[in-house]
Amino acid sequence: MRHLRGAFAAAMLAGSLLMAAPPAHAADDDVEAFARVVVDSAELRSGPGISYRVVTSAHRGETFAIDGRPASGFWLRVFLPDGRAAYVLGDQVQPFAVSSDDAGGRPSRPGLLAPPPLEGARGGLAIVGGIFSGPVDDGSRASFGYMEIRPQLVLHKTISLDGFLGDALTADGQQILYGAGATIHFFPSWPICPFGTLGGGGLSSFPTSDSFVLKRHDSFVGRVGGGLLLALRNRILVRLEVTNLTLFTADTYKNAQTYAGGLGVYF
Repeated sequence: MRHLRGAFAAAMLAGSLLMAAPPAHAADDDVEAFARVVVDSAELRSGPGISYRVVTSAHRGETFAIDGRPASGFWLRVFLPDGRAAYVLGDQVQPFAVSSDDAGGRPSRPGLLAPPPLEGARGGLAIVGGIFSGPVDDGSRASFGYMEIRPQLVLHKTISLDGFLGDALTADGQQILYGAGATIHFFPSWPICPFGTLGGGGLSSFPTSDSFVLKRHDSFVGRVGGGLLLALRNRILVRLEVTNLTLFTADTYKNAQTYAGGLGVYF
């Protein structure tokens, strides 16, 4: 019975593609195939079979560009909006073809940028590098190379809880920045998504034995900043941000800044 069903579905697919094909005079045009979901919910998987994991779920009316069909079975390989490939069962979609001269009716295909994968994410990790600019003990300001790692717990596509651990390393010693906070994504469906950060923690300086610039001390830190999250195809994320650090002890109050960029991922 399952074989009959598969043969019938394959025949329906062939018929749909034939009916959707452009007329003969458009044969020289660029023709692309798309698949529109025709069931309430369709599972898109990492491979052509029900044993493969579910990548995402699509709802009735959603449209995907078709990238081909495996040699066996009735599965279609399609492109997701973020550029990844996935497989959908053929009887859950309606294939159709669009010619290049049908600009108004052509669905969009994945481009260089894609919506950030915040929907459905549970966690994330970002690694950034740049410049730490802050005061030193002789009263002047200095800039150091800076690296930071930031694990994230995604509560919702608009907000995540973050930890951060950074290191400003110079010939005079290290300044270790650590703490936790929150990130708010203002437009989580935009490919270039602005965000803001707010948090707190501490800063510890560990000078070398012969340093005249740094001295051993610890400060509390209040941190606020913002930046842009650029989501590229295949879930590659570029993070650009600027933060202001308020460093304070019982007797002092100073400001420092970080300017950083790097890569991140959500999973």
